[in-house]
Amino acid sequence: MDFEKRLQNAINKGRAAKDEEIRQKVGKKLTEEEFRNLHLKYRLELTEHIDSCLRKLSDHFPGFQFNTVMGEEGWGSKITRDDVSLNTGQKAQTLYSRLEMIVRPFTETHILELVAKATIRNKEIFNRSHYQFIAEADMQSFQDLMDLWILEFAEQFSFQG
Repeated sequence: MDFEKRLQNAINKGRAAKDEEIRQKVGKKLTEEEFRNLHLKYRLELTEHIDSCLRKLSDHFPGFQFNTVMGEEGWGSKITRDDVSLNTGQKAQTLYSRLEMIVRPFTETHILELVAKATIRNKEIFNRSHYQFIAEADMQSFQDLMDLWILEFAEQFSFQG
């Protein structure tokens, strides 16, 4: 057998092993209670990250109020700020800014969902969501995405502020 055929066989073997590993992970049936517990674990991890990042963000922009969010919509945090615009010859105008990030409650669809809403000076900047199946959830990708959204908000707020 020449090298090219052996190389192709080795590649195929590796791919087959990886496919089998994925099938075993996905094929492992979790009970409803295991899904709930996993969702709870992930929710706690994500909400701690949200709290930490939004507190740091509010420290860099005085005037923001930090609040924890807990309710039917989910768990997370938000920062809000009201400013007043005083332009010559015009009425005073209230300008509202906020960034809210929450993790949605557990559902039968077994999805872990993150929702983020951002408004700067009365203008909606984004309203986004990201989800993954609980059995396949990657916490690092969620945290990286949260960081990206928070940094985007900070950049736009500092530009418009």
